Amino acid sequence: MTILFEPNRQWSAHLSTVLGGGVHPVGRVEDLRRLLGDLPGEPLVVFGPTTPATVALEVAAQQRLHRPALGVVLLRERLDLETMGQALRAGVREAVDAHDATAVRSACSRSLEVSRQLSVGTAAPSAAAEARIVTVFSAKGGCGKSTLATNLAVCLADGGRRRVCLVDLDLAFGDVGIMLQLAPDRGIADVVASRDRIDAGLVRAMLTSYAPGVDVLLAPVGPTEAERIDRDLVVAVLAAVRTMADYVVIDTPAHFTEGVLAALDVTDVPVLVATPDVPALKNLRIAMDMLDLLGLGKDNRLVVLNRSDAKVGLSGADIERVLQSRTSAHIPSSRDVPISINRGTPIVVEKPGHPVSKAIRDLAAGAIAQQANGRGGRWQRARAGGGR
Repeated sequence: MTILFEPNRQWSAHLSTVLGGGVHPVGRVEDLRRLLGDLPGEPLVVFGPTTPATVALEVAAQQRLHRPALGVVLLRERLDLETMGQALRAGVREAVDAHDATAVRSACSRSLEVSRQLSVGTAAPSAAAEARIVTVFSAKGGCGKSTLATNLAVCLADGGRRRVCLVDLDLAFGDVGIMLQLAPDRGIADVVASRDRIDAGLVRAMLTSYAPGVDVLLAPVGPTEAERIDRDLVVAVLAAVRTMADYVVIDTPAHFTEGVLAALDVTDVPVLVATPDVPALKNLRIAMDMLDLLGLGKDNRLVVLNRSDAKVGLSGADIERVLQSRTSAHIPSSRDVPISINRGTPIVVEKPGHPVSKAIRDLAAGAIAQQANGRGGRWQRARAGGGR
């Protein structure tokens, strides 16, 4: 059941239709308070677009303390960062464009799932139940890193059987949004305004749903926004994200930043991507040497060779000799991959039987699953005295 607070009758009727059955529409504050008292197990309150913001924020702030399992969704005819920031600080789970019926239903569905988890005590899992973090890194652009990250996220979600959060940490030039054809309405940049109160509820409101089990935290739209996102913010965001998923897949830029190093510090499965050409292999070898110097251990690394069947005069033995490491997976080249990117559909979805799709699924179900289940532990910076 859902309580809908909307003083305008036309909006109330429209939203009742959008939300479906089981809606309690009210238009007066006293009626809302009465319903909240009469329905102590009610999981969701939706505030319509003509609701005064002060009313919605006051109720959200009060219920956040007294009934944390109650979700509050705020609908507005026009969303702006100031309103979103105020709403999220007050405890509103989602702020959504009232004209977008699909977004409204999705926001309500996400909020109801959070309420369900809180009701059964699973919304704040123990450290042992935290999401496993898979960070995909390449030392050279154009190696297919973002393509691999997006496809891995879909594979790990397994049609919604697991929860996966895909984080685009290429803050200046992230491509995950455009590769999945997601509207950049919100993302990691919107967390900056509330950096003193970063928690699972705030970060969840910044996610964009892509497919069953897959939510995406998008990179900033412009490079200037990336400058406001520092290491401490990345650390706080990742700590929040890993409480709400089974896997976190992180796409990174093709160079080390403070944010990338922060991600690597908490990574369970680092996936290093290269292609069979000398510049890419050389850059990856240098990057691996740097990781060694930083104390980021070797044991968990998975080296993935993308476009592995390219006829470029390098044998598998040549490649492993240059990298001084064995390769964990070989992904073949195919013109179907860029076609799937241009269509905005991961190849594992568009062509699940394709050799590329099979290779990525095998990587997800094989080496990544084994590492994530504890065969080697999490990367951490080396501590003084040589321990990890």
